[in-house]
Amino acid sequence: PAHRGLIKKVDLHCQANNSAHHTSDITTDQLIVRRGQSFLLTLEMSRPFTEGEELHLTAETGKPPSHLDMPSLCSDCGRGQRPDLYDGLHSSALQRGIVVLTVTPAADAPVGRYLLSASTERKKTSLGSLVVLYNPWCSADWVYLPNGNEREEYVMNEQGVIFRGRSNASLFVQFEDDMVDICLKMLDINPKHLKDPADDVSARCNPIYVSRVVSAMINSNDDRGVLQGCWDGNYVGGLNPTHWSSSTNILQRWYLNNCHPVKYGQCWVFAAVMCTVMRFLGIPCRVVTNFESAHDTDKSLTIDNFFGHSGVVAKKSRDSVWNFHVWVEAWMKRPDLLKYGNYDGWQVLDPTPQERSQGAFCCGPAPVSAILKGHVDLKYDIPFVFAEVNADIVNWMVSTKASYLGKKEDIKISGTASAFTQFSFPFINFIIFKCSYAKNWMAWNLIVFPGNSKISLNSLSVLWARTSPPRLWAQAGGWISPTATKTKRVRSVC
Repeated sequence: PAHRGLIKKVDLHCQANNSAHHTSDITTDQLIVRRGQSFLLTLEMSRPFTEGEELHLTAETGKPPSHLDMPSLCSDCGRGQRPDLYDGLHSSALQRGIVVLTVTPAADAPVGRYLLSASTERKKTSLGSLVVLYNPWCSADWVYLPNGNEREEYVMNEQGVIFRGRSNASLFVQFEDDMVDICLKMLDINPKHLKDPADDVSARCNPIYVSRVVSAMINSNDDRGVLQGCWDGNYVGGLNPTHWSSSTNILQRWYLNNCHPVKYGQCWVFAAVMCTVMRFLGIPCRVVTNFESAHDTDKSLTIDNFFGHSGVVAKKSRDSVWNFHVWVEAWMKRPDLLKYGNYDGWQVLDPTPQERSQGAFCCGPAPVSAILKGHVDLKYDIPFVFAEVNADIVNWMVSTKASYLGKKEDIKISGTASAFTQFSFPFINFIIFKCSYAKNWMAWNLIVFPGNSKISLNSLSVLWARTSPPRLWAQAGGWISPTATKTKRVRSVC
């Protein structure tokens, strides 16, 4: 575009920059870059610089604005005056009025849309806009994922498989053109932004903060979120959650309908939509299925049932066990927990509205490493997630007679493996974690399934299994399950 004043033309090199920043799949019509990585910017002046003249570049987002560090130019730099202004200078022909700049957003810059402008002492000129995303390719970024194959899978892959008793193909399609506006709109209408825009925008440098915002905004329980849940089977006014196969369709409906919630979703739909948004923002993300998933409502780390002497339920408990539940895991550093140990890596996040966390229906990020070690006193929501995969079922006898009082605990999960007998995938990989508590009564299996080859050979879905060893394992040719002992009561849907 042409501009009046000193700047005649600006070239954002959208195609070259976006390709270098792994964002060309989104679009090449606007500049989308990742923080911690440089991009090129060419300015064509309407005339050469005059002696003593300065040009200042600004990139700002939010109100009041946060800024990216941008280079400044002056006509006297070649004479040794203020050489620091050459920082970011790629090449220049100031006498011909052509300047090519290399600009590097800080690795901890807030993500979002920035407005570019150039100013002299006399005038400020708009140069256009750019979008800054997280950068899992940059070692200085908190979301840095060192394994290239995992980056391709958990950031760039637009397809996946979600397990919910059977496998279902899911299209995340995070790189559609309108995903830029949709995802940034989601951040801009979250309650924290509406309450304090400046604080919210500056906090977007932190993927821990942003992941909690996204977790809350996927459901619509206490904000203008994307999805409305429905578990009673009455889908009047909307669509059955099993209808959806593409997260983008849901997000587009929400955006085009003035951010009114889309009807309806259940856990696997909430998780798929969140995975789409997280991957777009540049945060590595994967969908996780937990079979025999406990729902602890009172932070007791147990599922409590209360019975009278005759076996009749004496007190209705809000605790339950779902036959399966689906959430996501995102990869990021946790420097906020550094004084307690190293909890970097995969973090559990759950957008399905179950319990409030700091007043909002969101969950996480809860470090997987903390869950496996039973460190339930750390942020965020670790007791709730720990109970989902590790809660004992406690049946209480309620009676006025002391001889009848007591409790029975089930600490082993039965029948879990039988849920997988129908699966027959040509590629099955396992990641197995085992941890020993003081009583050595629980082991864990974290299982990774490559998806159906018709969808994507690299399409991974992750499965948690709450088991007592050796409850579940795999062998070439299919699943092997040991004999089940005592089956637990479960809810039919999540």
